[in-house]
Amino acid sequence: MNVQKDKIVMSLPAKSQYIEVVRLALYGIAVRMGFNFEDIEDLKVAVGEACNNAVLHAYADGEEGNMKIVFEAAPRYLRIIVQDEGRSFNSSEACNRVPVTITDKSLSEMHAGGLGLYLMQALVDDVEIRTEAGTEVILTKLLNGSGVVI
Repeated sequence: MNVQKDKIVMSLPAKSQYIEVVRLALYGIAVRMGFNFEDIEDLKVAVGEACNNAVLHAYADGEEGNMKIVFEAAPRYLRIIVQDEGRSFNSSEACNRVPVTITDKSLSEMHAGGLGLYLMQALVDDVEIRTEAGTEVILTKLLNGSGVVI
């Protein structure tokens, strides 16, 4: 089955001041699709974390770089892809550093890295990370609990 998807692509400098531009674009797309306020806020936090990772970790100090944001708006879901061409990381190692449940841990037991990944996983329906050339974070949020993503 071929699902009609609208694709919106943005290319921005990997600088913190442009994260809000991505969040504003996301807001407009999600409202048009019919996402509720809570889901939009969750998406904005998750996308902000993905972009922040590109800004903070992809490029060495002083190195210029870009991040590409792709929004795929389908009838039953919104997929956001955040790509950079900087340094990759071991995503499974980063995810494994995060405790399965953070409520049982003291602040001293928490690790600085990986909490953004934990947040993304908690706020959207699916998170995929690819690190072949740079890093690609793929976030998928279902519209109104619409079931399986195609």
